Order: sequence, then C-alpha cells, then structure tokens
Amino acid sequence: MITGVNVENGSYGLTICAERCAVFAGVAAGYRRFRAAAIVARSPGITPCGACRQVLNEFMDPSAPVFYPDASGVRRTTIAQLLPDAFGGPT
Repeated sequence: MITGVNVENGSYGLTICAERCAVFAGVAAGYRRFRAAAIVARSPGITPCGACRQVLNEFMDPSAPVFYPDASGVRRTTIAQLLPDAFGGPT
C-alpha cells in the first residue's frame, strides 16, 4: 500500500492531489503498475480529478478497481468508467 496526501499551495496550479502524490511516490519507490486505487475523504462523492484520472490511467489497467466514498458507503468503479475514451493508456 502506498499512500498520498493533498498538498495545497498558494498558487493553486502548484498543488498536488493525494492520488498523484501516491502514484508518484510509488514510481519513485520502483513501482510501475498499480492494481487498485482507494480514495479516502471526509465527504461522500469525492472522485479523482481529471489530472489524477489521466495519471491513474497511465499506471493502471483500465479495468482496475477504484474505490471512493459515496452516501451509502464505498463505491467501486474503474479507470475506464471514470475516464472514457482516454488517450495514452498503460505503458
């Protein structure tokens, strides 16, 4: 398990989301493919942003599960469902 956190910055474009933080930490540790992603948030309905979806798409199989909180607990989806017609799949 590799964790990441949101890192906010006064210049919004320089912030990093937890999903990308975790993927990049994993890559720095030598991992190149990830089997699943789980988003933990205080509020339901928090899904990866567009930039995170693209990064996850490049490091995960399109059918890999992505878990995130929703009003009834935890929802399971896939990168392919979150980012249909994505470009630049796994390498």
